[in-house]
Amino acid sequence: MQYGASYPSLKDRPVLVTGGGSGIGEAIVRHFAGQGARVGFIDIAEEPSRRLAAELAGNGHEVHFERADLTDIAATEAAIARLRGRIGPITVLVNNAAHDERHSWQDMTPDYWDQRISVNLKHQFFVAKAVIPDMQAAKNGSIINMGSISWMIGQGGMAAYTASKSAIVGLTRSLARDLGPDNIRVNCIAPGWILTDRQIDLWLDEKGEENLIEHQCLKRKLYPNDVARVVVFFASDEASACTNQTYIVDGGWV
Repeated sequence: MQYGASYPSLKDRPVLVTGGGSGIGEAIVRHFAGQGARVGFIDIAEEPSRRLAAELAGNGHEVHFERADLTDIAATEAAIARLRGRIGPITVLVNNAAHDERHSWQDMTPDYWDQRISVNLKHQFFVAKAVIPDMQAAKNGSIINMGSISWMIGQGGMAAYTASKSAIVGLTRSLARDLGPDNIRVNCIAPGWILTDRQIDLWLDEKGEENLIEHQCLKRKLYPNDVARVVVFFASDEASACTNQTYIVDGGWV
């Protein structure tokens, strides 16, 4: 597999990816492995995650998987501790995990709202909190929070999701200000319509494809590797002056 540009600063770097078992997260794990990083990832889906870790380890990469439900903060912290024991103190975090389940405002309940915020926003802060001391000790770190253009373009039918994704920009900017003195960079990546297997299976019909081509300046489909290439750049020392930013990867959606 071609991983694009090579970033020597990522070799042997301990990297944590949430939601790394499939979709964009899987591509991110593969790209960091291709850079020679020591990668740990967390996912709730055990079978595909173990298969991915075994495949990459079999190809000579150091990749470790821990199962955890990210909405369970204590279990997530325990999984991070186990990964730290295997890959070392974490100096790159990619807060990738999310779930873009559609929902109507009419059917929203307080419990469902809280669950959507938990699965799309809350864990990003607490995972960052768990690894920031590693970065402070190293006087070096990169946190990359995965956002979305959904709230920017005013997408309907998923109010709790778009609320979560817009909040990630605020979280990014606040942490960037707080952690800058420790040489910890915090950025947000906001993907557009990225064609993961899940997106293709659930949402991409003929009308959706026409809508995609109409709105993007680039008249091609975007795939997880398009996002992963940007993530590894922001994690690398090549982006050492970049923090407090949201970088959009959407093919120029207008």
